[in-house]
Amino acid sequence: MIRLWGKIIKENRILLNEVVICNEKIEYQQELKKCINELCYKFDISKPYWLPNNLEEFNKFKKTSFKQDNFIEEIDFDRFEIIVLEEK
Repeated sequence: MIRLWGKIIKENRILLNEVVICNEKIEYQQELKKCINELCYKFDISKPYWLPNNLEEFNKFKKTSFKQDNFIEEIDFDRFEIIVLEEK
Protein backbone atom coordinates (compact mmCIF):
# COMPACT_ATOMS: atom_id res chain seq x y z
CA MET A 1 0.00 0.00 0.00
CA ILE A 2 1.25 3.47 -0.88
CA ARG A 3 -0.12 6.74 0.49
CA LEU A 4 1.12 9.53 -1.73
CA TRP A 5 0.72 13.23 -0.95
CA GLY A 6 0.76 15.45 -4.00
CA LYS A 7 1.06 19.24 -3.92
CA ILE A 8 0.90 21.95 -6.56
CA ILE A 9 3.08 24.83 -5.39
CA LYS A 10 3.41 28.35 -6.76
CA GLU A 11 5.47 31.11 -5.14
CA ASN A 12 6.00 28.91 -2.05
CA ARG A 13 2.25 28.51 -1.49
CA ILE A 14 0.35 25.26 -1.77
CA LEU A 15 -2.40 25.82 -4.33
CA LEU A 16 -3.72 22.26 -4.37
CA ASN A 17 -2.95 19.19 -2.34
CA GLU A 18 -4.37 15.69 -2.22
CA VAL A 19 -3.54 12.36 -0.65
CA VAL A 20 -4.16 9.23 -2.71
CA ILE A 21 -3.98 5.63 -1.58
CA CYS A 22 -3.05 2.82 -3.92
CA ASN A 23 -3.74 -0.55 -2.40
CA GLU A 24 -3.31 -3.10 -5.16
CA LYS A 25 -1.27 -6.26 -5.35
CA ILE A 26 1.04 -5.04 -8.12
CA GLU A 27 4.71 -4.08 -8.37
CA TYR A 28 5.79 -1.03 -6.37
CA GLN A 29 6.68 1.02 -9.45
CA GLN A 30 3.35 0.27 -11.12
CA GLU A 31 1.53 1.20 -7.92
CA LEU A 32 3.50 4.45 -7.67
CA LYS A 33 2.76 5.27 -11.31
CA LYS A 34 -0.94 4.66 -10.71
CA CYS A 35 -0.90 7.04 -7.70
CA ILE A 36 0.89 9.74 -9.70
CA ASN A 37 -1.58 9.34 -12.58
CA GLU A 38 -4.46 9.72 -10.13
CA LEU A 39 -2.94 12.90 -8.68
CA CYS A 40 -2.37 14.34 -12.15
CA TYR A 41 -5.99 13.60 -13.04
CA LYS A 42 -7.26 15.27 -9.84
CA PHE A 43 -5.04 18.33 -10.39
CA ASP A 44 -5.85 18.40 -14.13
CA ILE A 45 -2.19 18.50 -15.15
CA SER A 46 -0.18 16.47 -17.64
CA LYS A 47 1.95 13.59 -16.43
CA PRO A 48 5.55 14.56 -15.65
CA TYR A 49 8.65 12.86 -17.00
CA TRP A 50 11.05 11.34 -14.49
CA LEU A 51 14.52 12.78 -14.94
CA PRO A 52 17.62 11.19 -13.35
CA ASN A 53 17.64 13.71 -10.49
CA ASN A 54 13.98 12.86 -9.69
CA LEU A 55 14.79 9.17 -9.51
CA GLU A 56 17.81 9.75 -7.29
CA GLU A 57 15.90 12.10 -4.97
CA PHE A 58 12.92 9.74 -4.73
CA ASN A 59 15.08 6.72 -3.97
CA LYS A 60 16.90 8.58 -1.18
CA PHE A 61 14.09 10.56 0.44
CA LYS A 62 10.80 9.06 -0.85
CA LYS A 63 9.88 12.46 -2.29
CA THR A 64 10.62 14.53 -5.37
CA SER A 65 9.54 17.69 -7.19
CA PHE A 66 8.63 18.04 -10.83
CA LYS A 67 9.32 21.44 -12.40
CA GLN A 68 8.87 22.86 -15.90
CA ASP A 69 11.70 20.66 -17.22
CA ASN A 70 9.60 17.58 -16.39
CA PHE A 71 6.63 18.65 -18.49
CA ILE A 72 6.19 19.02 -22.25
CA GLU A 73 3.41 21.58 -21.90
CA GLU A 74 3.79 24.94 -20.22
CA ILE A 75 2.75 24.79 -16.54
CA ASP A 76 1.16 27.60 -14.52
CA PHE A 77 2.73 26.58 -11.21
CA ASP A 78 6.30 26.34 -9.92
CA ARG A 79 6.40 22.66 -9.01
CA PHE A 80 4.42 19.47 -8.50
CA GLU A 81 5.71 17.69 -5.41
CA ILE A 82 5.06 14.12 -4.32
CA ILE A 83 5.84 12.61 -0.94
CA VAL A 84 5.32 9.00 0.16
CA LEU A 85 3.54 9.09 3.51
CA GLU A 86 3.28 5.38 4.14
CA GLU A 87 4.10 2.15 2.42
CA LYS A 88 3.58 -1.41 3.52
